[in-house]
Amino acid sequence: MATTAPTAATLATLARVATATITTQLFKLGLRNTYLAGLRPMSAASRVVGEAVTLRCVPSREDLATFERITAPGYPQRSAIESLGPGQVLVVEGRGITEAAIGGDIYLTRMQVRGAAGCVVDGCVRDTGSLAAMDFPVYARSSASPPHLARHLAVDWNVPVGCCEVLVMPGDILVGDADGVVCIPRHLADEVAAWAAELDHLEAFVLERIRAGAALSGTYPPDAATRALYDAWRVGRG
Repeated sequence: MATTAPTAATLATLARVATATITTQLFKLGLRNTYLAGLRPMSAASRVVGEAVTLRCVPSREDLATFERITAPGYPQRSAIESLGPGQVLVVEGRGITEAAIGGDIYLTRMQVRGAAGCVVDGCVRDTGSLAAMDFPVYARSSASPPHLARHLAVDWNVPVGCCEVLVMPGDILVGDADGVVCIPRHLADEVAAWAAELDHLEAFVLERIRAGAALSGTYPPDAATRALYDAWRVGRG
């Protein structure tokens, strides 16, 4: 199983391919649970692609979830944020909790300044008025005002996590658009990108045919005749 980082060309392709196309390709490869259901864009930027850096949270407990603890430099949430580099996405196992926020505009701005590609939270964020204007991709279930220690305690980072009941491994590739977020296993990123780019081209052609009045039968999915027309269309477009 390949563990090398995806190429720059792969990431550039994934940055323009729809998550719907990516999930279809992963489904064809036998992967049924890759879509992080329930998340939506929370900022002005609704497109993200990057390598996962993970943060694991567990239920809060009053003797441990104190402001003194969560503001210490070695607290996993802070360590994960301060580790982020260009092209990386913080993925937070927030357990679907909607009564407390994992973070807000200060933490997210710090991620942006460090060059991170975005943040994905299985839970809530706050300061949504500020986030709505940020040019930094943030995906979450919703917004909430209480601080994260009201329901969460961060206990580890860069470990396997469950985000929206999807396994996300450190280094996996997260892709998000207006439809939500999908997790691509790192070793499949190059293969998925190549297939997805081709499928995007094909579906653009199919959509042109449907708009022109073509029936679904023989057009979607394309039969041999439609494939031949598609090949000619590709040649005509260079």
